[in-house]
Amino acid sequence: MDDHGRGHGPRPAGGADAPAGHGPPEPLPYEGVWRFTAPAVDASVPQARHAVRDLLLRQGVPASDDLVHGLLVIVSELVTNAVRHAALLSPMLAVEVAVGAEWVRVSVEDNHPYRPTALETDHGRTGGRGLLLVREIAREAGGMCDVEHTASGGKVIWAALPLKPFTSPRGPSAL
Repeated sequence: MDDHGRGHGPRPAGGADAPAGHGPPEPLPYEGVWRFTAPAVDASVPQARHAVRDLLLRQGVPASDDLVHGLLVIVSELVTNAVRHAALLSPMLAVEVAVGAEWVRVSVEDNHPYRPTALETDHGRTGGRGLLLVREIAREAGGMCDVEHTASGGKVIWAALPLKPFTSPRGPSAL
């Protein structure tokens, strides 16, 4: 989490509006991209969750309690999946938080080439529903999630949620 997200590299779109002709708009104080790595071990799950929560608070990201809760569940599920399914080929994982003016994106990257798919609900199983949960949290919040391959042959699984509450014809949705 060096440089508080103000360093070189990709930045989220959006930000405060600036008059035309005066260059790109200045980012809002909470905008940026932060990345940290952790070993692919069980202890990294709560550590990643706490690190993301602390980052959102420290940066003053205007996220509702429900949104933060949903993001933390997503981080827990994605890090747990990396620990359980990728640790053999990927002893380290990376967690990234990118915050734009109107959205927040969390992602977990590992070096395992296997691309997971969301399993169908099987009420007889005690596990295997993490990606379904991630997908449903993102959908209910008006966001999205996906899995992408990395240039190194691994994968990154991400979810992006709007900072503003999603309003459907049925009214605002709750996580």
